[in-house]
Amino acid sequence: MTNGINWKIGGQAGYGIMVTGKMFAKTCMRHGWPVFCYTEYPSLIRGGHNTYQVHAAKEESRSQKRGVEVLVALDELTIKENGGEVTEGGVIIYDAETMKIQDRRSKIDYLALPIHQISKEICGSDLMKDTVALGASLGLYQADMEIFNSVIRDSFEGKSEEVIKQNIEAAKKGYDFIKDTRYPSTSSGQSKIQDTKLEKRKAPARVLLTGNEAIGCGALAAGCKFYVAYPMTPATSILHFLAKNERDYDLMVKQAEDEISVINMAVGASFAGVRAMCATSGGGFALMNETLGFAAISETPIVIVESQRTGPATGLPTWTGQGELLYAINASHGEFLRVVIAPGDADEAYQSTIQAFNLADKYQIPVIILADKYLSESPQSVTEFSTKDVAIDRGLMLAQKELDKIKDFKRYEFTQSGISARSIPGQKGGVYQANSDDHDEYGYTSENAEIRNKIMDKRARKLSLLVKDIPEPIIYGDRKAKTTIICWGSTKMTVLEALKDLKNIRIVHLQYMFPFPAEFFKKNINPEQSIIIEGNQTAQLQLLIRQQTGLNIEKTLLKYDGRPFYPEEIIEVINQKIM
Repeated sequence: MTNGINWKIGGQAGYGIMVTGKMFAKTCMRHGWPVFCYTEYPSLIRGGHNTYQVHAAKEESRSQKRGVEVLVALDELTIKENGGEVTEGGVIIYDAETMKIQDRRSKIDYLALPIHQISKEICGSDLMKDTVALGASLGLYQADMEIFNSVIRDSFEGKSEEVIKQNIEAAKKGYDFIKDTRYPSTSSGQSKIQDTKLEKRKAPARVLLTGNEAIGCGALAAGCKFYVAYPMTPATSILHFLAKNERDYDLMVKQAEDEISVINMAVGASFAGVRAMCATSGGGFALMNETLGFAAISETPIVIVESQRTGPATGLPTWTGQGELLYAINASHGEFLRVVIAPGDADEAYQSTIQAFNLADKYQIPVIILADKYLSESPQSVTEFSTKDVAIDRGLMLAQKELDKIKDFKRYEFTQSGISARSIPGQKGGVYQANSDDHDEYGYTSENAEIRNKIMDKRARKLSLLVKDIPEPIIYGDRKAKTTIICWGSTKMTVLEALKDLKNIRIVHLQYMFPFPAEFFKKNINPEQSIIIEGNQTAQLQLLIRQQTGLNIEKTLLKYDGRPFYPEEIIEVINQKIM
């Protein structure tokens, strides 16, 4: 309990679960505590059981944790579904007037708070029940209510002053209920909540962002001018974020009729010279495959966000997984170069999106950002992003005065680097043909065997330069340790949280998945003393490592139930299998 706060709220959709959870998280942040938030909701158009969990820590919070200390139950289903997560000494806040608890667990407190009664006294309905419960939660942690009041004002900006005042009053009554009843000193004596006070600390200014919002920020920083998507969980919030900001950043945002139109529009915009990005999940990415190949053969830069959920088919649409690594690397027909980047947290999502645009333009290839529901939709505190050091590399995009010096423009010239100069429509002297057939240096369709070999080899030669622009995997923990945890993408967050309780361990995290860093692995990885942790059933990273390096890493920890890893299960497995 003294190491942090692990708080959770649950109830039906429409109860304000997500808004309330975010307000608790922001209150912790404004006290100087970093936070990580994890949300769960079913794949229903309307209704269903929603939860919002906040893990706040004094130093750093990198993932959700097990062992909830305070559970706010806005309905009986929350107690049934999530009551077992409450740790000994924890508290369940509920309304005895509207809920009946059949089987009470020992060694936890059941705090009967008149949630509905207080809400009705203030606004005449139960509309503010979540705010009442939130005030009580902050009372348990002895939070500064002036800080929380500022969060209320910011959260309800645009609402009437009366609504804001009512919410402040509702929170105060919940807070005072804890104070007036002197909880937990007059309770059953099991609670340890008093061990953790949400004290104010000096800390760098932070903002609460999801991975999708960080990707959106990266796209704006990179100068993206065209974004197109068709709504598909968990990528949809990128569309919402960029649509909200399009006028401030001279950006065009388009919702197309399907994913085939999406990628064709993005390729068309890029062909016209603007930086373009699209996003989807696995099912939508499947529809994009043919045009992915067209982008490759026409050497048109494009950035695609593929945010994974479980499959096959519709799978679990609102749950997470890492089952599309090999798919992203091998998608579409034929052989061509692409980059696959799997950011591990919101900071990496921001930076890697900027890098994705630069790599796409410089090498005139598709770049795939491989996220997942866990990263895409989990709010986390990050220091504010800066554009101070952002470098924009448009590659060999010719200005008109450069084209004027070229008497015989060859868009697909057979260069030593494999990269050919690029023109955009409307430039005098920069006309060329681009279609889905293979072609000669001018873009004219050719079925000549010699030309086919030359154009294939030209495109492949980019690889020798590209690998120099790809950062190596990052090593965390004890760099001299013999035992190595290997992970990729969003598993980084939970593994680093687990590292707090592990000794003599080093972590190798892969963000740039393809081209694969084979030489790094050959030099730095001992297969006998390594374990791979990833969120799929077939150990796809294990297969990729073996394919690219010949190294066979037998130990794995795999998870494919739609839920993310928890640090506690990683610690348990590492202690059993390795130490």
